[in-house]
Amino acid sequence: MTALEHPARDGTDGPSRPPARVPFPVVDEVSRHCLQEEEPETVHIEVHLPGRLDPARLTTAFTEALRHHPRILMREAAGPWYRRRYEWELTPDPDVEVVSFPPPGPGALQHARTRALLTAPPLTASPPIRLEVVDGAGPPVGSEATDAVGTAPRRSAAPRTHTAPRTRTGPRPKGTVLFLTVNHTALDGPACLRVLATAAELYGGKDNSPTAPPVRPPEAEAKAVQVDTPSTWTPPARVARGTPEPSPGNGLLVTELGVPHRPKGSPYTVNDQLMAATALMITHWNREHGARPRPLRITMPVDDRPRGTDMPIGNGTRLVEVPFTVEELDAGRMGKLLRRTAERTRALKSLPRPQLGHGAALLTAPVVPVAWRAALTRGLRRAAGPWTSTTLLSNIGRIPYALDFGAEAGRAHAVWFSAPARTPRGLTVTTASTAGRLHVALRWSRTLLSHGDGAHLRDLFEHYLHATEEDGSR
Repeated sequence: MTALEHPARDGTDGPSRPPARVPFPVVDEVSRHCLQEEEPETVHIEVHLPGRLDPARLTTAFTEALRHHPRILMREAAGPWYRRRYEWELTPDPDVEVVSFPPPGPGALQHARTRALLTAPPLTASPPIRLEVVDGAGPPVGSEATDAVGTAPRRSAAPRTHTAPRTRTGPRPKGTVLFLTVNHTALDGPACLRVLATAAELYGGKDNSPTAPPVRPPEAEAKAVQVDTPSTWTPPARVARGTPEPSPGNGLLVTELGVPHRPKGSPYTVNDQLMAATALMITHWNREHGARPRPLRITMPVDDRPRGTDMPIGNGTRLVEVPFTVEELDAGRMGKLLRRTAERTRALKSLPRPQLGHGAALLTAPVVPVAWRAALTRGLRRAAGPWTSTTLLSNIGRIPYALDFGAEAGRAHAVWFSAPARTPRGLTVTTASTAGRLHVALRWSRTLLSHGDGAHLRDLFEHYLHATEEDGSR
């Protein structure tokens, strides 16, 4: 057993040793350099259960799950200014109470979302994650989207081409919502979901092993070698400014949609449909706001980690950018757009590449004090702002775990994620599917957009996602 797998205890079960230390990986260091209080780097995860949980049992199960994945029990180690690396210090137990139970009542769900956007768990206390349990906060089945401070006003979007009702009526269920707030400098959403799946198994005694991922046909992988992609030397389009709000921070809107249909044997995936819908949503929005047409680049996280109990905990995704020319973003030629998107996403996924590219790996080489590299990184980030991708689409895909907490609490019927949305992107789209439904979160910088803008973008996304179903064969 290594010190990484089992950090030192406090001396009660053996000789006391200094806590094990792990150097910051590239992703963690770059994020640590660029932290801002106005827009915290948080990942929000929201899990809806149909029943109720016992507070004491849940606290015990979640704390034990942290020990099952000891890499999550970490805090930033102190060090002199001239140190060449940031380091994580692994701890045997949490430094703070990780699980909390805010009082239920009207607005509890919205307040919990607001806290997930406004306050990041500190890096100096182990672990950099918090779990809030909101009792009796299950949303109405098929409910309208709700943002971080209330229900977003609805605005008209592109004409709808379908007549299926958007909502279903029904009594408000007395369920439970679990809110995980993650400091993204240390951890990402899939890793924390793995820990929650372990907690569910410890709590309910049900098997929460991951389901097998969908298998892509071998011939589809073979085609992802030579693909024509637009040049990335031109600064991409920015999301046009809407009606910004006076207070900084992020806004959030979540909604539930049907998983888009694909004809059998389609060369594209649901992820490609989401990518096309996101690109067309922004193109439509920018056109409405008088922005000059420019090429788009959409950042897409790729996660190749296993989903079992041996899943590496931390920031484990690598980022690739999917480019689109102005001429390609034509909803009237949806089939061609989807096939071209599929070719590019397959090619990008198959290419070996460092998590943030070769430049970031060079920038974080420990040859000078980390404080000097921090200043250089922040300056380069500001200078590279015009070349930053237009937006980020993070498709978690089908949730691989049942997240079954036993007979009384039940299994999750909805799971939402949201990723940070700092400018210059200012907008992120995060999707996941559970129980045959697609759960979409739009998150934006309030210096760029308002809640009304978010509702309009939601409508545009829904419209174009439905268009991929109807017109994908053309």
